[in-house]
Amino acid sequence: MDRVKLSDILEFSRLIYGMWRLGDDTDTSPAHVERKIQTCLDQGITTFDQADIYGGYAAEAVLGGALKANPSLRNSMEIVTKCDIVAPAGRYADRKVKYYDTSRAHIEQSVDTSLAEMGIDEIDLLLIHRPDPFMDHHETGAALDDLVRSGKVKAVGVSNFRPWDWKLLQSAMTEKLVTNQIEISLKEISPFTNGDLAFHQRLGTKLMAWSPLGGGALISEGGKLGEVLDEIAGGFGVDRSAVAVAFLLAHPAQLLPVLGTNNLERIAKISDARKVILDRETWYRLYEAALGNEVP
Repeated sequence: MDRVKLSDILEFSRLIYGMWRLGDDTDTSPAHVERKIQTCLDQGITTFDQADIYGGYAAEAVLGGALKANPSLRNSMEIVTKCDIVAPAGRYADRKVKYYDTSRAHIEQSVDTSLAEMGIDEIDLLLIHRPDPFMDHHETGAALDDLVRSGKVKAVGVSNFRPWDWKLLQSAMTEKLVTNQIEISLKEISPFTNGDLAFHQRLGTKLMAWSPLGGGALISEGGKLGEVLDEIAGGFGVDRSAVAVAFLLAHPAQLLPVLGTNNLERIAKISDARKVILDRETWYRLYEAALGNEVP
């Protein structure tokens, strides 16, 4: 598995295992979670994506159960987590409305809780999960800077930010934001042309791509896109999900797809995407099928 450098001190596996469904499995025992982690590690997938809100604020503790049972696993992993979403569930069940909180107090409390839930001493990458319309960028930026300086967080970034959100927060920070995790796939191709990808390519920022299979829709996709996916998949001896991920891997921006599944057999096939090599014409066949018409 090739690796991508996000900063001078942070390097990720090109493919990332997403843990948003970790708490939804029928088996959340430490032994079963460890099998998932080991199945990823066996393929060279060393980066694991979490968020405090996943599983109704329970997924980090599920991961923590495995890490506490076998602390040596942590030495082979890079752990990403996110904060700022407050939803009426779990520890916030008493809240009347879903909202975002990028205050210093909330970010610091979230980090301390995440560290305790996962049983780790440092988060490799902390992301602000969603842009906060009520954000005081000076307060948020200073809090993120201080977390890096404290050693609780190795690096910081954002998720779902548009270029103007990124520039606002970065303007109030000393530390560099190292990534933006955005939705991008054959079902969500707008970042290729709406300025999001171009903005980060100019900066040299390596983007993380969430929902690279369109929330699973690409697995059962019909029509022209489904036909093209199946044709290419057959030529490489893989399933269509590998082709959908390879579409992102082929882009020169060095996107890092985040894939999540609780099925051990499917986890073992995540790296099949590396078997698919798309030339420019084939990439455009997929893009055209996703677009629904010929490019201008």
